[in-house]
Amino acid sequence: MAKSSRSQKKTAGRVMHEYKHGELKSGRGGKGGKVKSRKQAIAIALSESGASKKKSKSENKRSLAKSKRKETKGRTGQQEREGKSHVGAKGRSESSPAMRRTKRRVVRRVKARVTARRVVRKARATVRRAGRIARRQTRTATRQARVTSRRVRSVTARKRKTTRKTQSRRKAS
Repeated sequence: MAKSSRSQKKTAGRVMHEYKHGELKSGRGGKGGKVKSRKQAIAIALSESGASKKKSKSENKRSLAKSKRKETKGRTGQQEREGKSHVGAKGRSESSPAMRRTKRRVVRRVKARVTARRVVRKARATVRRAGRIARRQTRTATRQARVTSRRVRSVTARKRKTTRKTQSRRKAS
């Protein structure tokens, strides 16, 4: 193509921005990993903006329309990372349904983490409490054992005394 339109320039600029910030990924669904080569980033920018010399006019139109759909849904790397509703949005966020869904997901994850921490904290507290209760029970059990052993000793001592007295009386008589 001889000259790029304004929307093509915007798309190419967005792709290069993603590359500079490490958000640009290659392959279908970004499964090819991060793009590290500047030349590859330029090729992706031209392809997405529909300014490629290698593709036909109809293919270029199709790819530009596809990237515009992606931008309006908030599914570009830049929008997902920065939380923008559309390319060029200055500070405005969460206006597209996709961005609202993404924010909801993030909020759910944070809430799940908080609840997990709370559950762990409660579990630790119950374990500590159980330990305290067990220690208290063993203390009371040992005290009771001491008391009973003292009682038994005193009872046996009394029995001995009484048996000695009776034996001495029997001997005396």
